[in-house]
Amino acid sequence: MSIKNTNSHYGWLTITLHWLVAVLIFTLFALGVWMVDLTYYHAWYKSAPALHKSIGISLLLLMLLRLLWRLQQIQPQPLSTHRQFERKAGHTVHLLLYGLFFLIALSGYLISTADGRGIDVFQLFTVPALGAFIENQEDIAGVIHQYLAYSLILLTLLHALAALKHHIIDKDITLKRMLGWRER
Repeated sequence: MSIKNTNSHYGWLTITLHWLVAVLIFTLFALGVWMVDLTYYHAWYKSAPALHKSIGISLLLLMLLRLLWRLQQIQPQPLSTHRQFERKAGHTVHLLLYGLFFLIALSGYLISTADGRGIDVFQLFTVPALGAFIENQEDIAGVIHQYLAYSLILLTLLHALAALKHHIIDKDITLKRMLGWRER
């Protein structure tokens, strides 16, 4: 399998980035849901948010790489069995997934840096803070972050269900292309 995409298949880098991003998004979501209920005396009270932020910044960098790679690569052509509606819906969902992710990252940044402190990423580097832009920025950005995260997870599940629909009902190679499987 080639590193680059072809007209009919995704390259191994696109496939790896796709699945790594998916795992990290679900990890961040689970960690986020879990950590909001931690009490002050819980052992993970400070560690969980720091881990969430570090993974979040790492995912942002990975998503930027993924976006740059996507812009430089040809995209496999839609299958001839895909209806026009499915093609448009797939394109729209991908745009929404990217948009939601970047808005979640921005809202997370606004939550984390509202107090003027930067974000320490795995104790390797610090993302500088710009401070608060509005009153109650942390709370407002927190609500936005939460609802965008739920929206992203729902849209991701819809995306996965569509892939399964193509695989199970349509019996086409849509899912197999993103798994790196070739038709024999």
